[in-house]
Amino acid sequence: MSSTPLRHTALDALHRSLGATMTDFAGWDMPLRYGSERDEHNAVRTKAGLFDLSHMGEITVTGPEAASFLNFALVGNIASVGVGRARYTMICRADGGILDDLIVYRLAETEAPEYLVVANASNAQVVLDALTERAAGFDAEVRDDRDHYALIAVQGPESPGILASLTDADLDGLKYYAGLPGTVAGVPALIARTGYTGEDGFELFVKPEHAVELWQALTKAGEGVGLVPCGLSCRDTLRLEAGMPLYGHELSTGLTPFDAGLGRVVKFEKEGDFVGRAALAEAAERAESNPPRVLVGLVAEGRRVPRAGYAVVAGGEVIGEVTSGAPSPTLGKPIAMAYVDAAHAAPGTPGVGVDIRGSHEPYEVVALPFYKRQK
Repeated sequence: MSSTPLRHTALDALHRSLGATMTDFAGWDMPLRYGSERDEHNAVRTKAGLFDLSHMGEITVTGPEAASFLNFALVGNIASVGVGRARYTMICRADGGILDDLIVYRLAETEAPEYLVVANASNAQVVLDALTERAAGFDAEVRDDRDHYALIAVQGPESPGILASLTDADLDGLKYYAGLPGTVAGVPALIARTGYTGEDGFELFVKPEHAVELWQALTKAGEGVGLVPCGLSCRDTLRLEAGMPLYGHELSTGLTPFDAGLGRVVKFEKEGDFVGRAALAEAAERAESNPPRVLVGLVAEGRRVPRAGYAVVAGGEVIGEVTSGAPSPTLGKPIAMAYVDAAHAAPGTPGVGVDIRGSHEPYEVVALPFYKRQK
């Protein structure tokens, strides 16, 4: 049985020199943790963390009709995104099922509009194929740029200061979900104020050959303020506390954005048709009148950690399913996201538990997110 060799990011040797525990993530050999997951998590919440996210899938869309093409291919109104801004959106199937959630950056104008679509690592090929197919009939080009970018994120309250010491780009003027071209530690980068941690922070898109020098410069700049390298494990607990969905857990082809409580990303008012419009209009109506299940937060009363796939129960009946669960370093107790029947979805609903290997552990239903940073 031949298995595809794992892909390595430009920072692979550096991760190993730092003693990282590596793991296969969507076909990439990625750092899971360098030391303690809890310490890495807490560093991002209180100081700063440095992440290699070079496994994400970058797809460039250019051409005179790039905006109208993306409006057709995706559920959001991409034509309304200003130069230098970014938007969270989704790509859906014709039946409304979610193929992936995406961030789309509108880059500086050249002759024609240019967009950078960033897909999840596990879905990068699926998204690329869908966009390529949907581009038929549009004067727009879809380009696979996965090998042309390394992506380094610095996240946490100290991240603006760390980055400011390495760039003369106007970080103060850079809003959340915006991006600007600049130079960081002498390296040309797209500097984006985005992230998946619930903290302020930046994602830096650079050429792979510049990744090591940029990582080292950020490490040095963060030495005095508690910056630590962070793996995918704490990225997962950070995004979970922030109530951010993860594809394959909260999002899937079996769910529409309305099922996931993210109907706001679907823009029916935009001009022209888009893939999935009719099915999504039905899903929107259904979600309003008779939602099947609702995505909620669950906080444990005990110490046992719920995992994806565990049943949520009430009064001896199964009323839902856990999609993500982990110990929350910030709350000090296990938490989970779960889809539960609408009748049990209100915060504080009594009698809700999770079936953990046959034992019904009590959980409190709460509104998402579990954690919100003080602005």
